[in-house]
Amino acid sequence: MTPVCRKLNSVLFAMAVAAALMFCGSATAQEQKYLYRATLLQAAPGRLLELIALCKSKADRDIKVGDQPSLVIRHSQGDHWDLLLLTPMESYSEYYQPGRILARDPGEGAERWLTKFLPTIAWREDVLVYGPPLVDLQKAFAAGTFYHVEMMEALPGRLSDLRREREMENAYSKELKRPENFIFMRDQGAVWDIFTIGVYRDLKHYAESVDIPVKLQEEAAKKAGFDSASAIGPFLRTLIRSHHDTLAVAVK
Repeated sequence: MTPVCRKLNSVLFAMAVAAALMFCGSATAQEQKYLYRATLLQAAPGRLLELIALCKSKADRDIKVGDQPSLVIRHSQGDHWDLLLLTPMESYSEYYQPGRILARDPGEGAERWLTKFLPTIAWREDVLVYGPPLVDLQKAFAAGTFYHVEMMEALPGRLSDLRREREMENAYSKELKRPENFIFMRDQGAVWDIFTIGVYRDLKHYAESVDIPVKLQEEAAKKAGFDSASAIGPFLRTLIRSHHDTLAVAVK
């Protein structure tokens, strides 16, 4: 083998090792993320307030059996669902411990609750996702009252690129001192590969981005890896099959 070939093989081997280490690191980070069940609900006609009241009563039941109550937000504009419930699970092994399963199903009490709950729903969709630590999400939801939810399906082979794009947008927002989005990655369930939630104090806080000077937007976009601020949206659309936006408000 010539010296050039040996050198090339060494380079290729080093690249392979680096790729393997990156994969292992990524897998480890994914295992450490917090598991949630995201439930989208559309109320039966005329029964939205009843459904909200039942979701609040479910929170009381969760606390009694040792579960974390769901974080709930209500649609304002955009997609067709009325409520998004984020149920903290931590992990499959924790959430589905035999004792916790039994505690959630105390017989007739659970059946009576479901008897009231199910007729208030016209449509439901669930997706299990890995997301940020629960304490970070709870802190943001406690302070915020307005939300921007983006739900996306990646094009084939572009999921990792889509995740990276979401991180780039967070870097862009951070540079402009704007709230970063919480990122949730699908594990199983509905079709959404990724969804993000931006949490804001109120509608005015959400709209403040229009007052940021164009020069600062351009600098932040390039620093985050985009060609320009105006290229962010078109670049995202090279990675996705579908994209649903929703503005939402707090349910407290």
